[in-house]
Parts: sequence; structure tokens; C-alpha cells
Amino acid sequence: ELDAITFSATISAYQKCGKWKSALHVFNVMASGEVEPNVVTFGAVISACGGAAKWREALQLLKEMAQTRVESNTITCNAAISACEKGAKWDHALQFFGLMQDSKLQSNLITYNAAISACEKGG
Repeated sequence: ELDAITFSATISAYQKCGKWKSALHVFNVMASGEVEPNVVTFGAVISACGGAAKWREALQLLKEMAQTRVESNTITCNAAISACEKGAKWDHALQFFGLMQDSKLQSNLITYNAAISACEKGG
């Protein structure tokens, strides 16, 4: 039976192989069906897009997350910051870093490293 765990695992497998389009496709199949994406699913697909420097797609997914009332967490925000960092969008990375601080989400070493790296790549 297909459930959120199965979809999330499939998306994560594609993410680890660098196949962000396949990960996004599986996510879209899931979202259009009867299984609702959860924070783990969103985190996996945002990471897949981020790994390929597809920052626009990652940010769109974060927006979709809010629209479907799935609360973001440190992992999803870190994935979005990393996507912006890989896409050389330091300004967006810092914007999300600020939003994390405003929303009281716990920043961690990954958060700080991604934000610093984004600034470094931004010149």
C-alpha cells in the first residue's frame, strides 16, 4: 500500500542519486493522489531540488508547504537555504535564515554553514 512513508523513501532515494526531476515527479504523483505529503516528504523533495541547485523549485515547494498547512521545520528550512546557496542566491538564503530566527525555529550547524557558504558564493 502506498503511503507517505513509501513516497518519502522513494523521493529520498532519487535525491541521493541526484535525480531531482524524478523526485519531483513522484512528489507530484503523491500530491495529486489520495496520500497527503507531510513534512518529511516536503523535506526530501526540497533537498532533491536543492542538491541540483534548483532553488526556484525548492522555494515553490516551501510555498506549497505553507499553503497545505504543513509546518516547516529546521530540516525543510535548511534544505531551502542550501538550495539557495547552491543556486548562488545568497540574498534568498539570508532571507530564509532571518525567517527561521523570526519563527523561532532552531538553527543548527547546517543552517549556519549553508548561510555562510551562500554569502561566500555571493561575493
